[in-house]
Amino acid sequence: MELDMAADELKAALNRLRRAQGQLAGVIKMIEDGRDCEDVVTQLAAVSRALDRAGFAIIATGLQHCLTEQSEQQPGDRERLRARLEKLFLSLA
Repeated sequence: MELDMAADELKAALNRLRRAQGQLAGVIKMIEDGRDCEDVVTQLAAVSRALDRAGFAIIATGLQHCLTEQSEQQPGDRERLRARLEKLFLSLA
């Protein structure tokens, strides 16, 4: 499945990923600086949520595109695509 997303949707997902990247850099610095374990874990959880949200947004967009293009697909193609999307979704769950 190609990552065929509208510019707005792609921009939102990229913004989430960049935010997570910045948060992860902050977590690494916190560990290097010997910061409190609870603070590190709290920030690490925020990174994880940001990544999950970006992944879910990408999958949701893929589902939306697949549903709108579903009429053009053969029944076997739809089932294979559904299985692939389900596998992707469950990989984030």
